[in-house]
Amino acid sequence: MYIHEFIDIIGHHRAEYMYHMTANWGPIGRAERDQLCFGVWGVVGSTGAWPQVVNLWEYRDWDALGHNFEVELTGAGLQDPSLDAWWAKAAGFRSGGVDRILVAAEWSPSVADHAARFDVPPAGYVHELVRCRPGAATEMLENAREVGVPAHAAAGLTLVGAFRRALADDDECLFIWSFPAWSVWSAFEAAEIAGTGDAAAWRRDRRDIVTAGERILLADAPLSPLRLGRQPDVTDRGPTHP
Repeated sequence: MYIHEFIDIIGHHRAEYMYHMTANWGPIGRAERDQLCFGVWGVVGSTGAWPQVVNLWEYRDWDALGHNFEVELTGAGLQDPSLDAWWAKAAGFRSGGVDRILVAAEWSPSVADHAARFDVPPAGYVHELVRCRPGAATEMLENAREVGVPAHAAAGLTLVGAFRRALADDDECLFIWSFPAWSVWSAFEAAEIAGTGDAAAWRRDRRDIVTAGERILLADAPLSPLRLGRQPDVTDRGPTHP
């Protein structure tokens, strides 16, 4: 189970917000909510909203996600009162956002699977949100496993995660792909525009179930687990933190 967040950043505070979420919130989430940080990324502004951050949090199962909400929704403002100072600090960095509850495909890698996967951190990531006809998201994921993942691998892109949206009509999927160099990404997109290559063929072939989709690019926060190869912890904190 995952919580996916698009976070709108105030002014020039993106670096501060990403640090606050990884070094300051990451250890708290693990200790109090059994929550793992899967990734924190900045959106490449030329491809999407800016300044914006994407967070992805991992939970063991539905019970763990329910426990997270049980802990969080305890205060008068529906915020854990023990985190008043943390919330106040975060409020100066962000103005709002949009969250999704996601269910990973059974074959999708967890953050633990990725811990030793990248000897060298990826150069960047493709974040692909796909909307399907109602009831088709599960079919979409299975098609991705059989055809989409090897098609992207042929272009040099590695699957980071494959998910469908919960609390919906089984009509939305999210894929995150990594690439080792920007030249690999640019060649991939050039082939997409030209309609050549296995990945472009996969997208054409799935149009009977896909109603819309968009790709944006992401870059790792400095303390994101996919860059560190581990969960950020208190040793990553600076001299002061809330």
